[in-house]
Amino acid sequence: MAPTVWYLLLAVITVATAALSQQYTGYDFGPDAHRLLKRQTSGPWVLKSLADTDGDLPLRQEIRTLEKDSDQWTLYLLGLSKMQYTNQSDPLSWYQITGIHGVPFQSWGGVNATNGNEMSGYCTHISVLFPTWHRPYVSLYENILYSVIQDIASQWENVEDRTRYQAAAQNFRIPYWDWAANPPSGESVLPKSIGGDAFVDVDGPNGKQTIANPLFSYRFKPLDGLDFLEVAPWDVWPSTVRAPTTNTSSAQSNNTWVEKALSQNLVSLQQRLYNLFSNYGNYTEFSNEGWIPDLTNTSYDSLESVHDTVHNIAGGGTGHMAYIPFSAFDPVFFLHHANVDRLFAMWQALFPDSWISPSKAIVNSFTTSAGDVQDSKTALTPFYAKPDGTFWDSNMVRDPKVLGYSYQEVAGASLTGKGGGKGERRRLQSRVRAAVNRLYGQPSPASLSLKWKGGLSPGVKVPASLVADGRYREWIANIRVDKQALGGPFVIHLFLDSIPEDSWHWAFAEDSVGSMSVFAAPAMSGMDMRGLHISGTVPLTAALKERVLDEKLGSLETEDIEPYLRQHLKVGIRTAEGKTVEVGQVPGLHIHVVSSGVRAPTREDQLPAWDEEGTSHFDFV
Repeated sequence: MAPTVWYLLLAVITVATAALSQQYTGYDFGPDAHRLLKRQTSGPWVLKSLADTDGDLPLRQEIRTLEKDSDQWTLYLLGLSKMQYTNQSDPLSWYQITGIHGVPFQSWGGVNATNGNEMSGYCTHISVLFPTWHRPYVSLYENILYSVIQDIASQWENVEDRTRYQAAAQNFRIPYWDWAANPPSGESVLPKSIGGDAFVDVDGPNGKQTIANPLFSYRFKPLDGLDFLEVAPWDVWPSTVRAPTTNTSSAQSNNTWVEKALSQNLVSLQQRLYNLFSNYGNYTEFSNEGWIPDLTNTSYDSLESVHDTVHNIAGGGTGHMAYIPFSAFDPVFFLHHANVDRLFAMWQALFPDSWISPSKAIVNSFTTSAGDVQDSKTALTPFYAKPDGTFWDSNMVRDPKVLGYSYQEVAGASLTGKGGGKGERRRLQSRVRAAVNRLYGQPSPASLSLKWKGGLSPGVKVPASLVADGRYREWIANIRVDKQALGGPFVIHLFLDSIPEDSWHWAFAEDSVGSMSVFAAPAMSGMDMRGLHISGTVPLTAALKERVLDEKLGSLETEDIEPYLRQHLKVGIRTAEGKTVEVGQVPGLHIHVVSSGVRAPTREDQLPAWDEEGTSHFDFV
């Protein structure tokens, strides 16, 4: 047996053994465990700001940073555990809050479905409201968790301990998981706190206890197959799973597969974000993956499409995260979406004047029908802003500060598009661009130019074959396809040279250059998206750059790259269930190779400047 297979098998056995050796349980707070939730569920939940007007606005931190604060980390795990083990009938339980996104397709907060849309979730996808709807959704989760944590912090009997934990609780904000940043040396892109151990020791107000790790999975209590519309295998899985080992009720997560797939796709994710921050100044194009026929050659990608890829990798095939109506149950969902919100906030800082233009919804949600006009004043249901029934809208949540949080990259700034003078705006943009270069710019030829100009690597000169006269060429595979082409999620993998025979290994194959994932629902009434075309990209530049540096290619110019790609670029298509599909069997699939001239930045606080029009090269599919 190959070493890789042994490694994956060992991980599966280890996880399965741990799960069997201990009983899933939450933290035992005592007989009055759920007093807070019960007290706050009378009437509709109004989403209020967590802002403390007397102090600085607390920041959402990357999960590895939060983990270093032992008090806040303890409260975070305890709060998650309490939410997850609250009765599923409670409107503020984990089950009900995560159910807003999809199944069980029930009204929340008294906000009923539009007639005919009862079999959809409230979430908006392929919509200009994709970033803005998820902002109050994540904030609702944060508000409830914050309230739970305040109550937990008050339960320590020792006065000194209680005072310390209450201070930590006051400044708590949920963490985000930056799946596109290089992980610390020796660590995986998927933090160990999420994918490592099924059980964890927590020292809470009722002593030290071993509990089910609330970041590893969520266990339904109870699982009701009817809530999943008896769609197999989700109607038999008692807990959320990632890269599940089987379709039976004994399925375990194979987080090792997820780790390997994330590591292989890291460079592709970094390139896509770097390109979005550098070249996508139009909100409509940036916000969602809906294919627009008059898109330019260099504007096929979107924040939503990048987000889809992480969903599919984290789900690992048929895991909950890979399917729209089931994804929010997985604890990694809100870590992922907090990061998506952070990326949205950073983009807002760079392009403050671009905002929502009215457009028609092309897919139903629980309260919106296809054809309805959506704009910046459209109600973001079911999130109440006031007791009188007023809902939050996109204009109201344009600046996350109004909800009581911020991020390090945009801390102290106004994102309303109106606040601050020109000097303040320029300083903010310089700060964000520097962060983008530092976090996501490494795979780009631009990073070589920055290192040379900045003197970070004085012995290294930029090869003229990559960057000449301050310019280089970006290469991209533009993809468009029918969202429901294969009846559920699927992944379009691109390779240079060889494709492994076993499609289970495609996500982390050596010759893989990246993938575009289609995040969809299984075949179920109410969420059929057939005929809806989406677009995304797979950047090719980083892989080609490495071949230039290895002297396998002469340059990044057309005369070297186009014939190479015509000969070596390959595609593989795999459904979530593991079936491989020929390209001719995928309705609406079109892959086209394009390139663009780019001016490299000369300072750390600059981003590449793309030519206004890209160059069309050839249809690949």
